[in-house]
Amino acid sequence: MKFKKTLSIVAIAAFAIACSTNPFTGKKTLALVPNSQILPMAYQQYDQFLQENQVVTGTSESRLIKNVGQKIATASERYLTSNGYAGYLKNYEWEYNLVQDEAVNAWCMPGGKIVFYTGIMPIVQDEAGVAAVMGHEVAHALANHGQQRISATQLQQLGAVAGNIALADSPENQQIFNTAYGLGSNVGVMLPFSRKHETEADRIGLTLMAIAGYDPVAAVQVWQRMSQQGGGAPPEFLSTHPSNQTRINNLQNWAAEAKAEARKYGVTSFKK
Repeated sequence: MKFKKTLSIVAIAAFAIACSTNPFTGKKTLALVPNSQILPMAYQQYDQFLQENQVVTGTSESRLIKNVGQKIATASERYLTSNGYAGYLKNYEWEYNLVQDEAVNAWCMPGGKIVFYTGIMPIVQDEAGVAAVMGHEVAHALANHGQQRISATQLQQLGAVAGNIALADSPENQQIFNTAYGLGSNVGVMLPFSRKHETEADRIGLTLMAIAGYDPVAAVQVWQRMSQQGGGAPPEFLSTHPSNQTRINNLQNWAAEAKAEARKYGVTSFKK
Protein backbone atom coordinates (compact mmCIF):
# COMPACT_ATOMS: atom_id res chain seq x y z
CA MET A 1 0.00 0.00 0.00
CA LYS A 2 2.79 2.38 0.89
CA PHE A 3 4.57 1.44 -2.34
CA LYS A 4 1.47 2.46 -4.29
CA LYS A 5 1.37 5.71 -2.37
CA THR A 6 5.01 6.30 -3.29
CA LEU A 7 4.27 5.70 -6.94
CA SER A 8 1.39 8.14 -6.71
CA ILE A 9 3.67 10.84 -5.32
CA VAL A 10 6.21 10.29 -8.08
CA ALA A 11 3.46 10.32 -10.69
CA ILE A 12 2.07 13.57 -9.35
CA ALA A 13 5.56 15.03 -9.47
CA ALA A 14 5.98 13.94 -13.06
CA PHE A 15 2.76 15.62 -14.10
CA ALA A 16 3.68 18.72 -12.13
CA ILE A 17 6.96 19.24 -13.95
CA ALA A 18 6.87 22.45 -15.96
CA CYS A 19 9.33 23.29 -18.69
CA SER A 20 10.80 26.35 -20.30
CA THR A 21 12.90 26.64 -23.44
CA ASN A 22 16.58 27.56 -23.42
CA PRO A 23 16.85 30.28 -26.11
CA PHE A 24 20.42 29.28 -26.96
CA THR A 25 20.01 25.51 -27.25
CA GLY A 26 16.31 25.23 -28.05
CA LYS A 27 16.03 22.47 -25.44
CA LYS A 28 13.36 22.15 -22.78
CA THR A 29 14.57 22.77 -19.23
CA LEU A 30 13.17 22.25 -15.73
CA ALA A 31 11.02 25.11 -14.50
CA LEU A 32 9.05 23.94 -11.47
CA VAL A 33 9.22 27.39 -9.90
CA PRO A 34 8.33 30.33 -12.18
CA ASN A 35 10.64 33.31 -12.56
CA SER A 36 7.82 35.50 -11.26
CA GLN A 37 8.61 33.97 -7.85
CA ILE A 38 12.37 33.58 -8.24
CA LEU A 39 13.33 37.05 -9.47
CA PRO A 40 11.87 39.12 -6.60
CA MET A 41 13.65 36.86 -4.09
CA ALA A 42 16.90 37.10 -6.04
CA TYR A 43 16.71 40.90 -6.18
CA GLN A 44 16.06 41.09 -2.44
CA GLN A 45 18.98 38.79 -1.64
CA TYR A 46 21.26 40.78 -3.96
CA ASP A 47 20.36 44.08 -2.28
CA GLN A 48 20.98 42.52 1.12
CA PHE A 49 24.37 41.23 -0.02
CA LEU A 50 25.38 44.70 -1.22
CA GLN A 51 24.34 46.20 2.11
CA GLU A 52 26.46 43.69 4.01
CA ASN A 53 29.57 43.98 1.85
CA GLN A 54 31.89 46.74 0.68
CA VAL A 55 30.88 47.81 -2.82
CA VAL A 56 33.72 49.47 -4.74
CA THR A 57 32.66 52.65 -6.55
CA GLY A 58 34.37 55.48 -8.38
CA THR A 59 37.38 53.46 -9.53
CA SER A 60 38.52 52.51 -13.02
CA GLU A 61 37.88 48.84 -12.21
CA SER A 62 34.33 49.43 -10.94
CA ARG A 63 33.55 51.49 -14.05
CA LEU A 64 35.03 48.75 -16.24
CA ILE A 65 32.74 46.15 -14.67
CA LYS A 66 29.67 48.28 -15.39
CA ASN A 67 30.71 49.23 -18.94
CA VAL A 68 31.52 45.69 -19.98
CA GLY A 69 28.35 44.40 -18.33
CA GLN A 70 26.25 46.82 -20.36
CA LYS A 71 27.98 45.73 -23.57
CA ILE A 72 27.35 42.05 -22.84
CA ALA A 73 23.70 42.79 -21.97
CA THR A 74 23.30 44.66 -25.28
CA ALA A 75 24.85 41.70 -27.12
CA SER A 76 22.37 39.42 -25.35
CA GLU A 77 19.46 41.57 -26.47
CA ARG A 78 20.70 41.53 -30.06
CA TYR A 79 21.05 37.77 -30.06
CA LEU A 80 17.69 37.09 -28.45
CA THR A 81 15.78 39.52 -30.67
CA SER A 82 17.42 38.12 -33.79
CA ASN A 83 16.48 34.56 -32.81
CA GLY A 84 12.82 35.18 -32.06
CA TYR A 85 13.02 35.96 -28.35
CA ALA A 86 12.23 39.68 -28.35
CA GLY A 87 11.03 40.68 -24.90
CA TYR A 88 12.78 37.73 -23.22
CA LEU A 89 14.63 40.15 -20.92
CA LYS A 90 11.65 42.33 -20.00
CA ASN A 91 11.77 41.37 -16.30
CA TYR A 92 15.53 41.46 -16.00
CA GLU A 93 17.11 44.23 -13.95
CA TRP A 94 20.76 44.29 -14.94
CA GLU A 95 23.19 45.44 -12.28
CA TYR A 96 26.96 45.03 -12.13
CA ASN A 97 28.98 45.65 -8.99
CA LEU A 98 32.56 45.22 -7.86
CA VAL A 99 32.85 44.09 -4.23
CA GLN A 100 35.94 44.20 -2.02
CA ASP A 101 36.78 40.57 -1.37
CA GLU A 102 39.98 38.60 -1.97
CA ALA A 103 38.08 35.55 -3.23
CA VAL A 104 38.79 34.76 -6.88
CA ASN A 105 35.15 34.72 -7.88
CA ALA A 106 32.25 36.32 -9.73
CA TRP A 107 28.60 35.33 -9.76
CA CYS A 108 25.21 36.20 -11.19
CA MET A 109 21.80 35.88 -9.58
CA PRO A 110 18.67 35.18 -11.66
CA GLY A 111 17.50 38.30 -13.46
CA GLY A 112 20.95 39.73 -14.16
CA LYS A 113 22.32 40.76 -10.76
CA ILE A 114 26.09 40.37 -11.07
CA VAL A 115 29.01 40.69 -8.66
CA PHE A 116 32.74 40.62 -9.36
CA TYR A 117 35.09 40.26 -6.40
CA THR A 118 38.27 42.33 -6.39
CA GLY A 119 40.19 39.06 -6.00
CA ILE A 120 39.40 38.03 -9.56
CA MET A 121 40.64 41.24 -11.17
CA PRO A 122 44.32 40.18 -11.33
CA ILE A 123 43.15 37.05 -13.16
CA VAL A 124 40.95 38.78 -15.73
CA GLN A 125 43.64 41.49 -16.14
CA ASP A 126 41.96 43.58 -18.83
CA GLU A 127 38.70 44.51 -20.56
CA ALA A 128 38.55 41.38 -22.72
CA GLY A 129 39.19 39.23 -19.64
CA VAL A 130 36.34 40.94 -17.80
CA ALA A 131 34.14 40.30 -20.86
CA ALA A 132 35.00 36.60 -20.75
CA VAL A 133 33.87 36.25 -17.13
CA MET A 134 30.93 38.61 -17.62
CA GLY A 135 29.70 36.63 -20.62
CA HIS A 136 29.82 33.44 -18.58
CA GLU A 137 27.90 34.95 -15.67
CA VAL A 138 25.28 36.59 -17.90
CA ALA A 139 24.83 33.25 -19.67
CA HIS A 140 23.81 31.64 -16.37
CA ALA A 141 21.03 34.23 -16.03
CA LEU A 142 19.86 33.96 -19.64
CA ALA A 143 19.72 30.16 -19.55
CA ASN A 144 17.76 30.23 -16.27
CA HIS A 145 20.26 27.98 -14.56
CA GLY A 146 19.13 29.23 -11.15
CA GLN A 147 15.58 28.17 -11.90
CA GLN A 148 16.79 24.77 -13.06
CA ARG A 149 18.89 24.22 -9.92
CA ILE A 150 15.93 25.05 -7.69
CA SER A 151 13.74 22.67 -9.69
CA ALA A 152 16.30 19.86 -9.61
CA THR A 153 16.72 20.25 -5.85
CA GLN A 154 12.97 19.97 -5.38
CA LEU A 155 12.88 16.75 -7.41
CA GLN A 156 15.81 15.38 -5.43
CA GLN A 157 13.97 16.11 -2.19
CA LEU A 158 10.80 14.55 -3.56
CA GLY A 159 12.69 11.35 -4.40
CA ALA A 160 14.01 11.20 -0.84
CA VAL A 161 10.50 11.63 0.58
CA ALA A 162 9.11 8.94 -1.72
CA GLY A 163 11.83 6.49 -0.72
CA ASN A 164 11.28 7.08 2.97
CA ILE A 165 7.53 6.59 2.62
CA ALA A 166 8.10 3.31 0.80
CA LEU A 167 10.42 2.11 3.56
CA ALA A 168 8.45 3.50 6.50
CA ASP A 169 8.12 0.04 8.09
CA SER A 170 11.88 -0.44 8.22
CA PRO A 171 13.92 2.33 9.86
CA GLU A 172 17.12 0.38 9.17
CA ASN A 173 16.38 0.22 5.45
CA GLN A 174 15.41 3.90 5.51
CA GLN A 175 18.83 4.76 6.87
CA ILE A 176 20.56 2.67 4.20
CA PHE A 177 18.38 4.25 1.52
CA ASN A 178 19.06 7.79 2.70
CA THR A 179 22.82 7.24 2.68
CA ALA A 180 22.81 5.61 -0.75
CA TYR A 181 20.30 8.04 -2.22
CA GLY A 182 22.14 11.08 -0.93
CA LEU A 183 25.46 9.96 -2.39
CA GLY A 184 23.99 8.57 -5.59
CA SER A 185 21.77 11.53 -6.40
CA ASN A 186 24.57 14.01 -5.74
CA VAL A 187 27.40 12.27 -7.60
CA GLY A 188 25.21 10.75 -10.28
CA VAL A 189 22.74 13.57 -10.92
CA MET A 190 23.26 16.91 -9.15
CA LEU A 191 26.99 17.33 -9.73
CA PRO A 192 26.83 16.40 -13.44
CA PHE A 193 23.83 18.74 -13.72
CA SER A 194 25.91 21.58 -12.27
CA ARG A 195 28.90 20.82 -14.52
CA LYS A 196 26.59 20.82 -17.52
CA HIS A 197 25.40 24.31 -16.58
CA GLU A 198 28.97 25.56 -16.28
CA THR A 199 29.88 24.14 -19.67
CA GLU A 200 26.75 25.61 -21.22
CA ALA A 201 27.51 29.02 -19.71
CA ASP A 202 31.06 28.84 -21.05
CA ARG A 203 29.80 28.26 -24.59
CA ILE A 204 27.02 30.85 -24.48
CA GLY A 205 29.38 33.32 -22.84
CA LEU A 206 31.85 32.99 -25.72
CA THR A 207 29.12 33.88 -28.19
CA LEU A 208 27.99 36.89 -26.18
CA MET A 209 31.47 38.31 -25.72
CA ALA A 210 32.18 37.88 -29.43
CA ILE A 211 28.96 39.68 -30.41
CA ALA A 212 30.01 42.44 -27.98
CA GLY A 213 33.25 42.74 -29.95
CA TYR A 214 35.69 40.85 -27.72
CA ASP A 215 38.06 38.11 -28.83
CA PRO A 216 36.89 34.74 -27.43
CA VAL A 217 40.52 33.70 -27.09
CA ALA A 218 40.60 35.99 -24.03
CA ALA A 219 38.41 33.43 -22.24
CA VAL A 220 41.00 30.72 -22.90
CA GLN A 221 43.69 32.97 -21.46
CA VAL A 222 41.63 33.72 -18.35
CA TRP A 223 41.29 30.02 -17.58
CA GLN A 224 44.94 29.39 -18.30
CA ARG A 225 45.78 32.02 -15.68
CA MET A 226 43.17 30.54 -13.36
CA SER A 227 44.79 27.10 -13.64
CA GLN A 228 48.12 28.58 -12.55
CA GLN A 229 46.69 29.70 -9.20
CA GLY A 230 47.48 26.38 -7.60
CA GLY A 231 45.53 24.83 -4.78
CA GLY A 232 44.01 21.39 -4.69
CA ALA A 233 40.84 20.59 -6.59
CA PRO A 234 38.61 17.55 -6.25
CA PRO A 235 38.35 15.08 -9.11
CA GLU A 236 36.05 16.42 -11.80
CA PHE A 237 33.30 13.87 -11.09
CA LEU A 238 33.12 15.16 -7.49
CA SER A 239 33.07 18.82 -8.46
CA THR A 240 30.33 21.28 -9.35
CA HIS A 241 32.58 22.63 -12.13
CA PRO A 242 34.52 21.06 -15.00
CA SER A 243 38.28 20.94 -14.46
CA ASN A 244 40.30 23.93 -15.62
CA GLN A 245 41.86 21.89 -18.42
CA THR A 246 38.47 20.66 -19.64
CA ARG A 247 37.28 24.26 -19.81
CA ILE A 248 40.41 25.42 -21.61
CA ASN A 249 40.06 22.65 -24.20
CA ASN A 250 36.37 23.42 -24.74
CA LEU A 251 36.94 27.16 -25.08
CA GLN A 252 39.72 26.64 -27.58
CA ASN A 253 37.45 24.41 -29.65
CA TRP A 254 34.54 26.88 -29.55
CA ALA A 255 36.40 30.16 -30.17
CA ALA A 256 36.16 30.07 -33.97
CA GLU A 257 32.48 29.15 -33.78
CA ALA A 258 31.78 32.15 -31.54
CA LYS A 259 33.52 34.51 -33.95
CA ALA A 260 31.55 33.08 -36.86
CA GLU A 261 28.30 33.69 -34.97
CA ALA A 262 29.35 37.27 -34.16
CA ARG A 263 30.01 38.00 -37.84
CA LYS A 264 26.31 37.40 -38.50
CA TYR A 265 25.76 40.58 -36.48
CA GLY A 266 28.30 42.58 -38.44
CA VAL A 267 31.13 42.17 -35.94
CA THR A 268 34.35 41.84 -37.92
CA SER A 269 37.03 42.84 -35.40
CA PHE A 270 37.53 41.55 -31.89
CA LYS A 271 39.21 43.37 -29.01
CA LYS A 272 41.92 41.33 -27.29
